[in-house]
Amino acid sequence: MTLEEKAHQAGHTAPAVPRLGIPAYNWWNEGLHGVARAGVATVFPQAIGMAATWDTDRMHESATIISDEFRAKYLETLQPDGSSGFYQGLTVWSPNINIFRDPRWGRGQETYGEDPLLTGEIAKAFISGLQGNDPKYYKTIATSKHYAVHSGPEQGRHQQDFYPTPKDLEETYLPAFRTTVRDGKVGSIMCAYNALYGVPACASQFLMEEKLRKQWGFDGYVVTDCGSAANIYREDALAYETDRVNGVALGFIAGMDVICGDYRNNLTTEPEQIIEAVQRGVLPAEILDRALVRLFTARMKLGMFDPYESLPWADITKSDFDTPEHHAKSLEMAKASMVLLKNEGDLLPLKSAPRRIAVLGPNADSFDTLVGNYYGTPSDPVTVLDGIRARFPDSEIEYIQGTGLVGAPEVDVDPAALCVDAACSRQGLTAEHFDNRNLEGTPSETTVEERPYVQWRSAGRESSIRWTGFLKAPESGTYNFRFASENGYRVYVDGKPVVEEWGVGDAPSILSGSTTLEAGKVYPIRVESWQRGQRGEQWLVWNRPGDTGERAVEAARNADLVIFVGGLSARIEGEEMRVEADGFAGGDRTKIGLPKPQEDLLQQVHAIGKPMVLVLMNGSALAVNWADENVSAIVEAWYPGGSGGHAVAQLLAGDYSPAGRLPVTFYHDLDDLPGFTDYSMENRTYKYHKGEVLYPFGYGLSYTSFAYSNPSAAVNANGTVTVTVDVANTGAMDSDEVVQLYLSRSDLPDQPIRSLAGFDRIHLAKGEKRTVTFDLDERALSTVDVQGVRAVHPGTVNFWVGGGQPVSRPGLTQAPGASESFRLTGAIRVLPK
Repeated sequence: MTLEEKAHQAGHTAPAVPRLGIPAYNWWNEGLHGVARAGVATVFPQAIGMAATWDTDRMHESATIISDEFRAKYLETLQPDGSSGFYQGLTVWSPNINIFRDPRWGRGQETYGEDPLLTGEIAKAFISGLQGNDPKYYKTIATSKHYAVHSGPEQGRHQQDFYPTPKDLEETYLPAFRTTVRDGKVGSIMCAYNALYGVPACASQFLMEEKLRKQWGFDGYVVTDCGSAANIYREDALAYETDRVNGVALGFIAGMDVICGDYRNNLTTEPEQIIEAVQRGVLPAEILDRALVRLFTARMKLGMFDPYESLPWADITKSDFDTPEHHAKSLEMAKASMVLLKNEGDLLPLKSAPRRIAVLGPNADSFDTLVGNYYGTPSDPVTVLDGIRARFPDSEIEYIQGTGLVGAPEVDVDPAALCVDAACSRQGLTAEHFDNRNLEGTPSETTVEERPYVQWRSAGRESSIRWTGFLKAPESGTYNFRFASENGYRVYVDGKPVVEEWGVGDAPSILSGSTTLEAGKVYPIRVESWQRGQRGEQWLVWNRPGDTGERAVEAARNADLVIFVGGLSARIEGEEMRVEADGFAGGDRTKIGLPKPQEDLLQQVHAIGKPMVLVLMNGSALAVNWADENVSAIVEAWYPGGSGGHAVAQLLAGDYSPAGRLPVTFYHDLDDLPGFTDYSMENRTYKYHKGEVLYPFGYGLSYTSFAYSNPSAAVNANGTVTVTVDVANTGAMDSDEVVQLYLSRSDLPDQPIRSLAGFDRIHLAKGEKRTVTFDLDERALSTVDVQGVRAVHPGTVNFWVGGGQPVSRPGLTQAPGASESFRLTGAIRVLPK
């Protein structure tokens, strides 16, 4: 290749080199919990929900299905010359294995929780499913991200520089990455936006050369987070090196191999900088060649230069996605992820189908809260309301939203209020479609449509639409308007802007605006929207003056059972986004309680005195203190995927026993947590938090009961330890149980309260008893001192094995379990990092 050709291959949009038979390839694809942003696909629960299963077998099976669908989508979109475009390739930027150290982080929903062992084991299973087990070829290539020490805040993520202690780095922030490299054999790593110890992550030889390649033996490629290569030199970012060309050279020398530019924030790193760096002599040509060897090795191992029929997955066809079999597995995963947080008086499972059910709350009929972020489009999404209607067909079900997530309830704008002309002689609006994001030029299509609504079409990467016409106000008062879009939008009424959120894209907004209208009066209306990628339906919503919580209270008064479905959504917690609401900032949270409009309505409805179930749908811990004290039953449903509504309804009915366990701590409040930008682990997570918590890590109730007995530990001659315990289902229902093993070293200074050392999700029929065994190697038995040295120390090791941690509080019963101890002898054995 020429230098110019090489430079272009080092960007995420690698162009074709026809003279060498190289097709174009876009390295950017997402697969956090299913094939994302490529149209219809099977959508599994959000990552935090899959972690709540504590089930590596199900995780592997789910990822295997996801990789099948990646292969199918790749075939469906492959060009005749073998080229593959944006969101069409086989390089998957997942899993996110950052430690969810603080409940304020909006992207914590993408992770596997707060524990390095759980994160590493779940990620390893996910990676093996994505990459397959063929000795020669990758099925897809997984990417462990964001390397390293990256978990918020979203605001300022391009400027942040973190200095964790050597102990915290070795004990908390790096173990999951080490696991995915050494044990999971992950093919790719993504370097992060932030700096570590004063050096941008994508220019850190400590991270990419010393740790990743020399200590852990990584032989894959490193891709930058999108825009993070530019952070090396940007004045408004890390500004580690002010010269753009030198900055890019530093990244390649340190070990980055392919640059993702960030079109959302105009943070591109042009090939011309790479060319100039080589010509100046600041980037040795052999370093650029090293990157390209890694990149083309990956493409070859994906089979991109071989006849498709010769590959191990040649039986996968372009139609092997979104199948009924895949839907069934998604539902299984959703059911396995459900966590029962409270069940006072054994309200659940329901003894019989209630005659009248009031379904209330902003998430009851919400598509957004099924899918979380980084998602595909389920072909038949089942909301909680849908699931309840399907499971209780003979019940009288009244659905009233009652409140929005952070404000007034929103519903679709009534098409009867929209007119083509001022005389309202014809219903609808005039729609102009453009093949660009800025409504430029001549429309590609002009139609009259019933309402501002679009099902995004895959014809182009970007599109925009303008709807114009008139609105006849059905009643007098203040109206709120929002366009339920994945990207930017604007709404004008009577020639005045009501809401402007043209945005930089990617993160969906929930921004709305208000205006006062008079009943019967006709107002000009204009709605504009742009969109990138394939992201499903978008439409205009409003809140009318009379739509308040009073109707929800009345529905509760007439019901035999109230199901309140609340929480958050990826429109208010997520990646670097705009949310103008109390308790939220830039995608993160500044408060961790249930948003006030929801809390207020919940209390009003509870005062009616009817049996109530609170279903939470969210990607991070919620301090539902009032609900814990007052509501009879609480279910944590996360963002449960395309079939999630069925999983919730079947749980309430008792079709299965819940066995999900929390992968994060639910705190009472933020008062006793360190500051968000403080990356010290002191008083964080179950390992170091000293105060009482609302619900502990590893917690979850069941519809049956379990008993643990005969805990024992055998220290083997090779230094390993075998722990066994008998677990019995002593209740009246078949159920899974998550057996958790924790170790404590109170004889050593500066150690965690306890640390998860093993887990196993098992199924026990009622009355069944089984012996569960854990084999602990030297790394599982090791501890980390304040200098960051990992070693196995002689002394007494106390262990607890049970269905959760050995902690309780008033109103919260300790999980069943048993404790014992064993002694380690001999000299201190220092382990490699």
